[in-house]
Amino acid sequence: MKARIYQPAKNAMQSGTANTHQWILEFEPELARKIDPLMGWTSSADMRSQVKMKFESLEAAQAYAERNGIPYDVKPVHKKKRHIQAYADNFK
Repeated sequence: MKARIYQPAKNAMQSGTANTHQWILEFEPELARKIDPLMGWTSSADMRSQVKMKFESLEAAQAYAERNGIPYDVKPVHKKKRHIQAYADNFK
C-alpha cells in the first residue's frame, strides 16, 4: 500500500489555475484491473484506488502519511516556463 503525493497540473482546456494549488495523496493500485467478459467494463477489487485526499500543503500530506504509517513518494512539481515576447515579434 504505497501512496503518491503530487500537485495536479493545470487543465489544458482552460487558462485558469484553479485546483492546482492543493496537494493530492492517492494510493497506487495493488491489483490489476480486470475486464468484465459480459459488459466489457473494467473493474478492480482494490478499494484504495478510489481514495483521493486533498491537502493544503505538502507538509500536511506528508504528516498524514507518516502519522498513519503509509509509505509515500513525492512527485516533483513542474513549473511552467514563460516565454515573454513583444507583440511586434510576431511580424518579423
